Amino acid sequence: MATQWYHRARTSPARPRAIRWPGVLGTVGVAVALLATGIGVAGASSAPVRTRAATPTVNCPPVSGQLSSVAIPASAQAEVDQNLALLNKQIDEANNRLASSVGQGGPNFIQNAILGPLADKRLATVNRIATAIGRRGTKPAGLGASAACTLNTNGAASQREPARIPGNGAGNGNGAANGNAGGNGNGNAGGNAGGNAGGKRDAAGAAPTVNCPAVQVANVPDAAQAEVARNLALLNTQINEANNRLASSVGQGGPNFIQNAILGPLASKRGATLDRIRIAFNRQGATPPNVDGLATCSLN
Repeated sequence: MATQWYHRARTSPARPRAIRWPGVLGTVGVAVALLATGIGVAGASSAPVRTRAATPTVNCPPVSGQLSSVAIPASAQAEVDQNLALLNKQIDEANNRLASSVGQGGPNFIQNAILGPLADKRLATVNRIATAIGRRGTKPAGLGASAACTLNTNGAASQREPARIPGNGAGNGNGAANGNAGGNGNGNAGGNAGGNAGGKRDAAGAAPTVNCPAVQVANVPDAAQAEVARNLALLNTQINEANNRLASSVGQGGPNFIQNAILGPLASKRGATLDRIRIAFNRQGATPPNVDGLATCSLN
């Protein structure tokens, strides 16, 4: 009996399994949802891409344009160059502020937070330029008109000041000219002539002045402009200091006094300054200028 029941159970056909409709419907629903999502994504990707507006930059009147006809005394040149570099630094800072504050503030944010303070800084800087020139020559008028800036709403590059004002140096000594050019390679003939030596003479004639090779620097990267300008200005300061030392020490020391006390230290200072210019280029991945052999000066 038990054997028959076991045989019947083994040989009887299996019942068809009932279909679980809720599970099937759930699976179909997920598939439909995924398909709809895919269609939605495809539709979104085909929508037109909105172009982002350009970040504005500052548009400042170049002070150099007003200085191009001004006679800059040699003894004021370094201070003028330093302040020209400062004007460029102020422009860079304002452009960085514009880029980092896109979308901030209300309709007057740019004027109140960026353009207004920039105008105040520029006015103080151009006044220092005018004062430096006026101490030794004729003070230029109207530089303050270049203080206020507007915007380049299309993101165009800001106009920058050159490292030096070309071709208008005014020396007042008897030495030969020593020009250090920067930026676009514009020299300043006569900028470092005897200058502060003031044409002082001893019984034998004119006091000597230093004769240094001109330093030509072109294609300066934007991020290195301020540092290069500072060091070009420092080269001129070093020349003026050496000329002052020559004028004030006439008749002092032995035959090697000028070499040991003036020309030697000047060469060391110039070498360090030229190295800083090279480093400024290297930091930006740019090819530095060839300034080898330009540290050593001789005498006029």
